[in-house]
Amino acid sequence: MSSFDIGIDLGTANTIITIGGKGIVVNEPSVVAYDRKKKVVLAVGSDAYKMIGRTPEYIVAVKPLKDGVISDHETTEAMVAAFIKKVSNSMMLKPRIILCVPSSITDVENRAVIEAALSAGARKVYIIKEPIAALIGAGVDISKPNGTMVVDIGGGTTDIAVTSFNGIVQDISLKIAGNKFDEAIIKYISNNYKILIGEKTAEQAKIQIANVFEPNEKNKITIKGRHLVKGLPEALEISEKDMYEALKDLTEEIAMGVKNVLERTPPELVGDILNSGIILTGGGALLKGLDKYIQCRIGAPCRVADAPLECVAKGVEAAFGLSEELLDGFEHISLYRYK
Repeated sequence: MSSFDIGIDLGTANTIITIGGKGIVVNEPSVVAYDRKKKVVLAVGSDAYKMIGRTPEYIVAVKPLKDGVISDHETTEAMVAAFIKKVSNSMMLKPRIILCVPSSITDVENRAVIEAALSAGARKVYIIKEPIAALIGAGVDISKPNGTMVVDIGGGTTDIAVTSFNGIVQDISLKIAGNKFDEAIIKYISNNYKILIGEKTAEQAKIQIANVFEPNEKNKITIKGRHLVKGLPEALEISEKDMYEALKDLTEEIAMGVKNVLERTPPELVGDILNSGIILTGGGALLKGLDKYIQCRIGAPCRVADAPLECVAKGVEAAFGLSEELLDGFEHISLYRYK
């Protein structure tokens, strides 16, 4: 990867950017603040995230990617362009860019982000699939004819794939990930305690106390929200057991997704996975007990990758040097005749 190469992990929750020789230079929320009166983008990333729930009516702070897909093309283009401009201002030459996107993204959405990268000054644009990038970033040699399984749990999607000899053998993309976990926590607290909490509160509760395998009811934290009946602020003490009840259905769906992929995988590769295990990457991999839950339900070893939040970004950075070998991940290049 040269100093003129930029890798972008375009995630539902966060956008991570790498530059050759420098590693990760941007790791910020995928949020855009937009002024509807002036019709201009006010801020992106961390600056825009601070505005969520704190702006007048004519200023909106939005997340342009939802459930792993682009829900607002124009805003996504503006965000990608702003991030690229932020890191490439000092570059004398136009950079090559690899964009890592959810495996469920459509050709129309691919074109939207590619056009954004080109308009921001890219010389050439590539697309890579998240599972491939995640495995490369986790330090796995995917060039061997051995079965390797990855479960990449991001903010909007969970991408599950079995790879062998530089290619994807079987995969599936579930619209179940970090954001859905937060929504489930909000719904559970609302239904069982009649208290409405915000997204940020739900996310913090998930990080601090969520446990989806053998929860300890004695471990508790206090959260704050608005009582739905009284309409007044109220504090509530919740435990690991509450988090388990809120998230158990979603974690089971992920386990069933893993089972679904394995059922379609050739038996020789399943045998390899039984030996090498399942690798968890992405922010959702940090959910306490998830690796043990999947191992218990599937019967194969399961482990969390080192620095799971950065695996995809590191894989994107390394992919420039592997573009000739990879069988999957760069297949969309031929659709765009850009030079």
